[in-house]
Amino acid sequence: MLVVHHLNESRSQRILWLLEELGAPYELKVHYRDAQTRLAPPELKAVHPLGKSPVITDGGQTVHETGAIVDYIIRHYGNGRLAPKPGPDFEAYTQWLHYAEGSAMLPLMLNMYVGRLKEAGAPLHPRIASESANHLGFIEGALKGRQFFVGDDLTGADIVMSFVAEVARAQKKLETYPAFNAWLDRMHARPAWQAALAKGPDYALGR
Repeated sequence: MLVVHHLNESRSQRILWLLEELGAPYELKVHYRDAQTRLAPPELKAVHPLGKSPVITDGGQTVHETGAIVDYIIRHYGNGRLAPKPGPDFEAYTQWLHYAEGSAMLPLMLNMYVGRLKEAGAPLHPRIASESANHLGFIEGALKGRQFFVGDDLTGADIVMSFVAEVARAQKKLETYPAFNAWLDRMHARPAWQAALAKGPDYALGR
């Protein structure tokens, strides 16, 4: 049985959405952040040494990192769904799987962490804002005239990019990017997203 070690208010909400889209069986083990530090509990280190979420176990296999988890689940449980066949669309799909966490999330996370420094972080804000606009503008251009990131149907690319959009919306950056903003609304309207939201506790970013 595939087990999702899910942390509340985290990137692992995407994994629940993916599994609901596929209708794949899974067991959900919920872990809660420390109310004061907002860090993951130490129990997650028993699953993987980094103590981070998402992480899945499947028999004797442990997989961490969202892009790798999405790829693993689609290959093992997708039955040909949610990934393009080999060709140009597949190459684009693979790039989005890596881009979401490899590049797009960095300025958004820096914005969150540096914001906690208050005045001490002020010199970094212009560069962070510039990088955020650079990436959000790139994503906006990629989505113009499209319903999904790759091809004409939902793929794992849409799954991984959802957290980028949600954090950008939480930081009030998304409203100036209408294609990306509308895309997120469409994703949140999907029945599988709603089912995942009901199962994953305390995910304010999806509401």
